[in-house]
Amino acid sequence: MKNRSPAVDAYIAKSPAYAKPILKRIRSLFHKACPQIEETVKWGCPCFERQGIVAGMAAFKNYATLGFWKQKLLSDPHKLFDESDTSSMFHARFTHASELPASDILVEYIREAVTLNEQGVKLPPRKKKPLPELQIPDYFVLALKKNKRALATFEGFSPSNKRDYVEWIIEAKREETRAQRLATAIEWMSQGKPRNWKYMKGC
Repeated sequence: MKNRSPAVDAYIAKSPAYAKPILKRIRSLFHKACPQIEETVKWGCPCFERQGIVAGMAAFKNYATLGFWKQKLLSDPHKLFDESDTSSMFHARFTHASELPASDILVEYIREAVTLNEQGVKLPPRKKKPLPELQIPDYFVLALKKNKRALATFEGFSPSNKRDYVEWIIEAKREETRAQRLATAIEWMSQGKPRNWKYMKGC
């Protein structure tokens, strides 16, 4: 059948018995809502695409899910979404096909989601969580003070370069490893090198 992926056929065939009618109905409604919809499997689950990902579905041991990629941008007139859901994708859970919303409602949501993609509407960028204030251990400061070149290099570093060295050292699980990393860090900084200097061009 047009736009039907054999990989999705196989996924549904291998799904638990309760999930098969759920997945089949969701699949058919996507094709009804948008005849141009394309199927693929991403992250091990069936996805529906139209100028980008529209939605995805999955089956687990006890429930199946449906998720819209741009859920946060959908108008949600029928209040299908959980407002407390902070995930990037809405995942509704179903244990029986009878729990699915009415066909015309799902078609309405699918068409709105497809339209967002066709119009090139993008999700807002995720807000980055601020990093905690960098705490420099006393033993690190003491080692720097014993090497003027290393100290000057460290003081001239950007906050990210400072964090690279400090976190590399404090994340060592063994005291011996931590001491080795500290010695290496002081040597590299005395040469003016950042933590990841080996991956920089020209080094």
